[in-house]
Amino acid sequence: MMENNHIDDTDAEKAASYTAEDIQVLGGREAVRKRPGMYIGSTDYRGLHHLVYEIVYNSVDEAMAGYCDKIEVTINQDESIMVEDNGRGIPVGVHKQTGVSALETVMTVLHAGAKFGGKTYQVSGGLHGVGASVVNALSDWVRVEVKQDGKLYRQEYRQGIPVAPVAVVGESCGTGTITSFKFDPKIFADSTYDYKTLAERIREVAYLNKGLEISIADKRSDVEETFYFEGGLTGFVRHLNHNRGVINRLPISVYKKADPTIVEVAMQYNDGYSETSFSFANCINTQDGGTHLTGFRSALTRVLNDYATKNKLVKESDPSLSGEDSREGLVSIVSVKLSEPQFEGQTKGKLGNAEMKSIVESAVLDQLTLYFEEHPDDAKKIIDKVLTSARAREAARQARDLIIKKNSLDGGTLPGKLADCSEKEPSLCELFLVEGDSAGGSAKQGRNRRFQAILPLRGKILNVEKAAPDKMLSHEEIRAIITALGAGIDDDFDHNKLRYHRIVLMTDADVDGAHIRTLLLTFFFRHMTKLIAGGGLYIAQPPLYRIKQGQNERWVYSDNEKAEALKEFKGKNVDIQRYKGLGEMSAEQLWNTTMNPASRTLLTVEVQDAARADATFNLLMGDEVPPRKAFIQAHAQHVKNLDI
Repeated sequence: MMENNHIDDTDAEKAASYTAEDIQVLGGREAVRKRPGMYIGSTDYRGLHHLVYEIVYNSVDEAMAGYCDKIEVTINQDESIMVEDNGRGIPVGVHKQTGVSALETVMTVLHAGAKFGGKTYQVSGGLHGVGASVVNALSDWVRVEVKQDGKLYRQEYRQGIPVAPVAVVGESCGTGTITSFKFDPKIFADSTYDYKTLAERIREVAYLNKGLEISIADKRSDVEETFYFEGGLTGFVRHLNHNRGVINRLPISVYKKADPTIVEVAMQYNDGYSETSFSFANCINTQDGGTHLTGFRSALTRVLNDYATKNKLVKESDPSLSGEDSREGLVSIVSVKLSEPQFEGQTKGKLGNAEMKSIVESAVLDQLTLYFEEHPDDAKKIIDKVLTSARAREAARQARDLIIKKNSLDGGTLPGKLADCSEKEPSLCELFLVEGDSAGGSAKQGRNRRFQAILPLRGKILNVEKAAPDKMLSHEEIRAIITALGAGIDDDFDHNKLRYHRIVLMTDADVDGAHIRTLLLTFFFRHMTKLIAGGGLYIAQPPLYRIKQGQNERWVYSDNEKAEALKEFKGKNVDIQRYKGLGEMSAEQLWNTTMNPASRTLLTVEVQDAARADATFNLLMGDEVPPRKAFIQAHAQHVKNLDI
């Protein structure tokens, strides 16, 4: 069969009109505003907060260069931001290449900055020289004030365009830069800064720079905190472990300086089962790791194996300790400072410098080996912890292999209670994890069998925060989840093997439902973090009330919605039904309100701050009762719905 290649006259005219004039060349500002995600990652919650980080990093660069010891960050009532430092101040003299002030050049020209030659900044976080100019281009307005030579200079911008040249507006004491800006609401959908997110990042910056005082003030709620840490990374580790039982009482510290490269590591084991590791390069949180983290992990595993063998703490016939064994219950911070960092993308999620692997590995090998020799009691406690982890992991591996073997012998049999969908393309499929058999029955009847699968869960799943890997894998409901998803867990998780690309947690709207949801979130956060990172985990939002008056019916999902709806339902005989359990709804009602893609509401599960998430899961689901009690007492006044 021949294709019809006919081109009508209109198409021919369009083809002929494609000329050089059709090629659009975007200037720096236009390029940033057209494709903001290329420069700040996204225009949602993360991108909004990234604007603040870019300006703060510039001040931190002054601190790392030794010219700044104080930074102040302010969130104003109108959601504008002010960042002030006592560094040298951005130069205001005329730049010979651009013909305008250096300040205007930095604020309006991409890849313009003092961080390329290594003369002004040997170490800096702003590698590409686009941070300030990108913030300027994506802001409704920016105002920069510079204190230099006893004068106060100022320049203002509107959507990246200077309003007027730099001008002297007064006198000043000392030196420094004050940058104020308001994001452009046309670009950012999320228009509210989260104080806790910014405060945690600023706390991290203070930990990473001993002797730097950095404060944050929120004028919206009259909250203010100041961070200053002489202990540096060891204080950071103590902070992360403060609600946990620790194995080695004092964090282990590694420090090596070989100008201009600096390697700092702090680590401490706790009695938990999860690893908490953070890595930084020039104070930038490399959330995807990189060569520095790889070097640390390699050295750690090698030192533990060498020490255990040398001191006959393991038998020669025993298998070597794996990387997973060596990191169970470990809290560690790896920070490197180097002159020419190679990051992946402007958002700097991963460090790529090949030489940093061997530099960090060498530093950790030498100093951790020495520490173990000088602190044999700590070394033995750590080895015992790791050996216990290894035995539990071996038992877990056998349990996992048994699951795989059983599935293989059964021809890849899925859990018996799983109601699978007919669609086989994972990207089109979704799996609902449903609380209880009753709700599971309604969901099975009401679903679209083509692309929706249902897995009912009986009771509350195991709290994996307090369970060893082997115990976790012996739990029937968790095994069913792992088998149904088909992608493995932990380091073995393979996104390409996922049978469903959308996993939806669907629990009752009561206390038990919230607890089950938290248990499930704990499991996915600890053992399937790649699923969350890939945007594949969701929370269903079943309605709280059905309001009915005659033939008029309204489903509402919050008390505020109920109040608004009742204003519309005038007169008498208004029936209000509160739904605590999914099983109280018919299959048709469950489909229409909670499962139908055309009418439902799903919340995407994201980890916006890994340190805060780690601390929260440990607080709520860990062994330490007093901190959890204090948390409940502190937040009791905010509880709106309480089932007794």
